[in-house]
Amino acid sequence: MLPTSVEWWQVLLAVVVVIAGWILSRVARKATIVLLRRAPSVSELVTTFIARFVSYAIVLLSVAVALAVLGVNMQPLLAIAVVLAVVAVLVLRGVADNFAAGVVIQASRPLVLGDELQVEGVDGTPTIGVVTDLNSRTVVLETYDGRTIHVPNAKMVQEPIVNHSTAGLRRSEVQVRAERGGGEAEELLALIAEAAASVPGVDQTKPAFTAAVSISPERLTARVLYWHAPTVGLTVTAAVVRAVTSALVAAGVDSTVTSDPGLPPLVPSDSV
Repeated sequence: MLPTSVEWWQVLLAVVVVIAGWILSRVARKATIVLLRRAPSVSELVTTFIARFVSYAIVLLSVAVALAVLGVNMQPLLAIAVVLAVVAVLVLRGVADNFAAGVVIQASRPLVLGDELQVEGVDGTPTIGVVTDLNSRTVVLETYDGRTIHVPNAKMVQEPIVNHSTAGLRRSEVQVRAERGGGEAEELLALIAEAAASVPGVDQTKPAFTAAVSISPERLTARVLYWHAPTVGLTVTAAVVRAVTSALVAAGVDSTVTSDPGLPPLVPSDSV
């Protein structure tokens, strides 16, 4: 409802409020840009959009205050604003959740570019990939079989993730089943550990070692454990399998070396 009469001081005050609101909107826009540019995951497009939104919101608020000073009935306008705000919240709820989660990820830094992560895949199975991008909506992973996965930031915050790169090293293992042939088990274990430790890519600060799983007069079953950089596990493991196999063949020991052992039988046989 429009006012019937307006005093000169009301007009002056309304003009001052609008001018102050415009100046404040410019300051707020610049401050928002500076703040958001400190977050690497926020793109320039998103930064510009948010800065403009803040600026326009302050201008509209100042206009609303100026109209109230002039005596305009603001109830219809407030009702429209509330309806629009509710619609915006419902439409942008997912976007806002992911954006807020992206800010949390940047602040707490549980992961960075180049980290190897294990997350739950679409079919519920664990999926391993390397972080190639962090943006305001998703964390982008590239798997070792060439797939690209976009994981929503909200999911990264709400659900457990496994970061293989935090410690800088990752442990892998292979299993060895070898015929003893009357030899000493300790000598055979030392031979296996030495062969694994000699492989390029196996970390030397944490030496490879063997752990006996079962020992019988005819057979030895052992786990070979070694450390390596997180993203080269498959390559190093393949090299360890070859090196251990070659060392056992050179020693005249019949053996089986595998990086993917199956479930053991209830009663293990003595054959390799």
